[in-house]
Parts: sequence; C-alpha cells; structure tokens
Amino acid sequence: MGRNEGWPDRLLRVALAALGWWLAAVLGYGTAGGVIVLVVAGILVITAVTGFCPLYALLHISTRGGLKRGAGGHRPHGQLAR
Repeated sequence: MGRNEGWPDRLLRVALAALGWWLAAVLGYGTAGGVIVLVVAGILVITAVTGFCPLYALLHISTRGGLKRGAGGHRPHGQLAR
C-alpha cells in the first residue's frame, strides 16, 4: 500500500473534513445527515493522514507527482535524482 496522494490533495481533504465536522454540528450530530457527514469527514481524515486513497488505487490515480520511473524502476534518460 503505497501513497497515492500529494500534499495539496491531503491538505484539501483535511480542510473538507473540518468543514464536514462544522456541517455535522449544524445539522446535529445525532441526525442521519450529521452522522453521514461525520463518517465522510472521518474517511477524509484517515486518507489524508495515511496518504493512501483506496478509490484512487482502484482507478489507478495518483496526485503525488514527482519523478516518473521507467521500466525496472530506472529513471528515464535525462532526469536527475532529487
């Protein structure tokens, strides 16, 4: 399980989770809507902390960026290590 989320993606998830917690408080923590929003906010926090999104993995998406490795894990010609 490797990371597939970049820092901007992870920060956005934390911000959306904070907004979700506020929305859940407005809706009421005991209401169905509040519980659903809290569950989604919790999932956003967990994926942000771990840097891994199962949905991204399923869809072969990565927002991580960085150097792309060629076949066998070697850098393509002309790219320097960071």
